[in-house]
Amino acid sequence: MDAWVWWLIAAVGLGIPLVLTAMPEFGMFAVGALAGSVTAALGGGIVAQTLVFVAVSVALLLVVRPLVKRSRTQVPAHRSGVDALTGRQAVVLERVDGQGGRIKLAGEVWSARSLDDGVSYEAGARVDVVEIDGATAVVMG
Repeated sequence: MDAWVWWLIAAVGLGIPLVLTAMPEFGMFAVGALAGSVTAALGGGIVAQTLVFVAVSVALLLVVRPLVKRSRTQVPAHRSGVDALTGRQAVVLERVDGQGGRIKLAGEVWSARSLDDGVSYEAGARVDVVEIDGATAVVMG
């Protein structure tokens, strides 16, 4: 059997754990094995095949692995639903205190309460939404 076929078998063998474990490192080694297969098909010797396999695998590990690691730890930039309302500004429609009140937030009327029970906001005041607690916006001045 030709050497390039063995490299293809190795690539498939490395691709299986990639699918089963979702570890991108196996995929990088599988791509390295594919590069070794191409080198063998083009007539490169075993030393050239091995060097290409190692070079491609290491290059992918050094370049792609940090990118994958960074993308796993980043918080999505686009927030939706009630998460998108946190941090927005609202206008008080009815007096808001620790017990309740009404605000206009993102074009809708919301029930609201102040973050600090001892603080109240009168109609027309601008407040910041600290969090959404159920159907109630928790606000502060």
